[in-house]
Amino acid sequence: MRFFFTFAYMMQTTVLGFYIYEITHSKVALAFVGLGEAIPAVGIALYGGYIADKYEKRKMLLLIFGGVFLCALVMFTATLSSVHAYIKTGWVLPILYAMIFGNGIARAFYGPATFTVYAQSIPKELYPKASTLSSSSFQIAAILGPATAMFVYAYAPHMAQGLTGITATFGIIQIFLLIALVLIYRLRKYPPVFVPKEDIWTSLKEGLHFVFNNKMMFYAMTLDLFSVFFGGVVALLPVFALDILKVGPEGAGIMRTAMSLGAAITMIAMVRFSPMNHPWRNLLIAVTGFGLAIIGFGLSRIFYLSVFCMFMQGAFDSVSVIIRSTLMQLLTPDHMRGRVSSVNQMFIGSSNEIGDFESGMAAKYLGTVPAVLFGGCMTIFIVSFTFFKTKNLLPLGLKDIHQADADGTMEVKGEAKTV
Repeated sequence: MRFFFTFAYMMQTTVLGFYIYEITHSKVALAFVGLGEAIPAVGIALYGGYIADKYEKRKMLLLIFGGVFLCALVMFTATLSSVHAYIKTGWVLPILYAMIFGNGIARAFYGPATFTVYAQSIPKELYPKASTLSSSSFQIAAILGPATAMFVYAYAPHMAQGLTGITATFGIIQIFLLIALVLIYRLRKYPPVFVPKEDIWTSLKEGLHFVFNNKMMFYAMTLDLFSVFFGGVVALLPVFALDILKVGPEGAGIMRTAMSLGAAITMIAMVRFSPMNHPWRNLLIAVTGFGLAIIGFGLSRIFYLSVFCMFMQGAFDSVSVIIRSTLMQLLTPDHMRGRVSSVNQMFIGSSNEIGDFESGMAAKYLGTVPAVLFGGCMTIFIVSFTFFKTKNLLPLGLKDIHQADADGTMEVKGEAKTV
């Protein structure tokens, strides 16, 4: 289910950004693609976690995916050549933005629901390897999705007369969403493990209090939020592909795919060489590498060097994803998984979209290349700040975290530390 949904979602994200920039040549228009999805995803994320703790997950997922499929169907219809004869061209963008907003609403519930299903399906001792395998399925879809989207977008008009690239791409997106819907229907039911008895505001405050008082979890989320907020360059790939490197939609697809390929290869390697021996140290190293790769991409004027920098961004980002997702699974009590996941959704689940908005606006006022270089430098600064605030977490190993999961404390160089 996750593979097919991710495949469709990555196709949609990639082709929408390129299509909107191609018809507007506006970096601000790109910025609003991210903002349109981030506003509802962040705004109702806590409520999504509360609902995920209270209700049966399979039914939730069916409703969520049904909504996503409906949004894709509307976008498919709006981009049909025949429909353009009946609606003004100026209405196409508002329709696309409205459907992007709808996807953001669905995402606010999707993250907490799948996080809970994942936790109920897998024994705790298998979380590290299971997280790697689950993330690998995500990354494989993220490799194939953008490449397929841009290939279809570029070549569909040559394959059939009157067929547009954007419409053909949305047709394929709907097929994969339908497959994901069928697979959800095949899932068993996942009833709530614990139903919050208090009112919604008290319940949500409990989830926020847990995260903000857990040093490792809080700084992991904060590190990801700000590094992606300042360091995201994916939203600007259409600008680099069309205006700077001049490689067209195929080049944009290759660069986007390179990032996912770097992540997938690294995740496969992490099945054998786990980064969890010293997770916090390795997390800081990975985010540092992510920032340096962003700076390299901003400075590059050679297409293949840009592809390599995107590959390295994906590689370093995958290390941080594995470490952070494993820490969350280990440190979150079963009765709070939905609410903690919703807080994570606010910090991380929408950080890419918020980062896309920041990248688009920064490119508008600073210029595209200065905006990318600024983002990479800010990422390095954020890692440095986090390093000085969390030095006591550097020596911790996975066994220490398992012990913390059991009793809430651990021994670090002879001194008891709260996680």
